[in-house]
Amino acid sequence: MPIKFLILIILVNIFPVRNLNSQISNPALIGYWQNWNDFNCPYISLTQTDTSYGIIPVAFAIPASGTSYNMTFIPEGISQLNFKKQIDTMRMRGKTILISIGGANHPVSMPDTIKRNTFITSMMNIINTYGFDGIDIDLEGSSLSLSGGTISNPVDAKIINLIYAVRKIMDLYRIQYSKKMILTLAPETAYVQGGMSAYGGVWGAYLPVIHALRDSIDVLHVQLYNSGSMYGIDGNIYFQGTVDFIVSQTEAVIQGFNTAGGYFSGLRPDQVAVGLPACVNAAGGGYVIPDSVKAAILYLKGQIPKPARYTKTGTYADLRGMMDWSINWDATSSCGSVYQFAESFNEIFRSVQTLDLKLFIEALYISSEDTTRADTVKVKLRNSNSPYTVVDSAIGKFNTNGEVTLYFKKALNNNPYYLQIDQRNSIETWTKTGGILFSNNSAFYDLSLNSSQAFGNNINQLDDSPVRFGIYSGDPNKDGAADVTDASLVDNDAANFTAGYVLTDLNGDFVVDMSDAVYTDNNSSDFIIKITP
Repeated sequence: MPIKFLILIILVNIFPVRNLNSQISNPALIGYWQNWNDFNCPYISLTQTDTSYGIIPVAFAIPASGTSYNMTFIPEGISQLNFKKQIDTMRMRGKTILISIGGANHPVSMPDTIKRNTFITSMMNIINTYGFDGIDIDLEGSSLSLSGGTISNPVDAKIINLIYAVRKIMDLYRIQYSKKMILTLAPETAYVQGGMSAYGGVWGAYLPVIHALRDSIDVLHVQLYNSGSMYGIDGNIYFQGTVDFIVSQTEAVIQGFNTAGGYFSGLRPDQVAVGLPACVNAAGGGYVIPDSVKAAILYLKGQIPKPARYTKTGTYADLRGMMDWSINWDATSSCGSVYQFAESFNEIFRSVQTLDLKLFIEALYISSEDTTRADTVKVKLRNSNSPYTVVDSAIGKFNTNGEVTLYFKKALNNNPYYLQIDQRNSIETWTKTGGILFSNNSAFYDLSLNSSQAFGNNINQLDDSPVRFGIYSGDPNKDGAADVTDASLVDNDAANFTAGYVLTDLNGDFVVDMSDAVYTDNNSSDFIIKITP
């Protein structure tokens, strides 16, 4: 093995893979990944997360026993090394992986500078060990509390030290990695919008933190659940689990509001996401059915008329996205349909991407007419980086010119994808290295142009004038190879005079005969197999 290659392997295993691009998903689906097994929402591997999720806070870094500030994180059910590999894999897929701090059951507080400094050191150790892209602050319970002061001038040590600690961690991160650390916040409503009704104790306790860090916050996603009722900026009270609650509480953190601790200036719309339970069992209250979520967010974005009682004062086309508790709950089939929340996000925030594809299948192509018999094709979009995860799929029927239009909900603009093309009895074929790009929600790909359009040049020239290339036929059993097993299937059906739309009718004339067998015979003799990255 060359020395340079060996050194590269060693470095990759020692140091976490980091995406030096500080850009994060926009719009963003943010989902908490639970680092534990629960009977009702079982543990899933981080790498099994639906591809719709772009920002993934890992729950949770918690204080060491006997402290409220010395932070620890231990992956459950997996080794530290393998968990780091999973984070690296997710990062190569373009995901942002954060470590979330605290949670409902583990208060975090720094009442003095010694404890604050321990918090900073311990959090940097966690970030460096696993290669997290940043932190998510999910402090609840007794973590933060107000005894006086104002939003712009807090007096409580826990709040002052938290602000200092986050700034210091961000500074250290930038020095070490030459990029901005990603910062998200997930307060409960009492700590934010609750400041409209009172300013003391937990009520409004996050507001000084948000105010001080507003230029560094990437996304604020207040938990619009387990909340009860809250004031809107119109002075009326709204209840969780409704369209009005989503609209009123989201607009409040964008428009800003008055409190007894001074005026809270809102954040930009692109800094704000709507935080909800993934399904009805994921929280004690506040679940909203998908149609109501859609109505609330589309109204906030200015795309539909007012759907309920609350009247918004502005339009927020740049609203950042949605957050859920949790990915694990979204993935379970016992609480709504699998990944229903992710599908809801895609329907609300992502434009349908259109792919115009031109292709020919070897046995279906009619050379004398430069046409093809029509048939159905299934196309999977795969990430361009290993392990080439399936992002989305679509099925369509190509016409006699070999043209088909396919629609994808989960594809992003300017993000490279491989196309995995499958027809019912041909060799699975992938597109060329580097993949395709959607631009302005559309893409065009002509697989028939030349052999380099397919990965590994794994297509056959069908015609010289005009020059046409097509996907190899002869794999009715779809095992990825044209071989004697396929030839036997075709030969047997030909001997039995089988007719109709069957897998062994390779040329699409609805009769299985020797004109089909020629493709399995020739391609098995040439050892034609699928070629993938």
